[in-house]
Amino acid sequence: MYRVLVLHGPNLNWLGKREPEVYGHTTLAEINEQLTNLASELGVTLKIFQSNSEGALIDTIQAEAEWAQAILINPGAYTHYSYALRDALASVAHPVVEVHLSNVHRREEFRHHSVIAPIATGQIMGFGVDSYLLGLRAIWSLLCEKKG
Repeated sequence: MYRVLVLHGPNLNWLGKREPEVYGHTTLAEINEQLTNLASELGVTLKIFQSNSEGALIDTIQAEAEWAQAILINPGAYTHYSYALRDALASVAHPVVEVHLSNVHRREEFRHHSVIAPIATGQIMGFGVDSYLLGLRAIWSLLCEKKG
């Protein structure tokens, strides 16, 4: 069974209420439920964590580094400027898939740049909740390939 750490960054706890025209009406609890259901189908164990605090996300990455085999992350606004989060992800040497509900390149210019992307295995964005599910499937595929 594969082990994946799922991290949700700042303001994602407000999904369903926050700018539904951009992020949709699905709540974070519903996203987590869909991820958990898919993980069960794929034979993946998840640890899921959300925080509005950069330090808490970094602490979780470090605390779960030995347990996790890959990380699925929506860094939220930290995408654009958190070198500390980027460095924490890079330091664990696990596959990292960055996901976003919206297509950040169709939004404000400041959202076009990700400091996470250069260390991520890949990015998936613009498909709403399916961005997370596609990200988990990508990680599963990577882990299966790695196992040989």
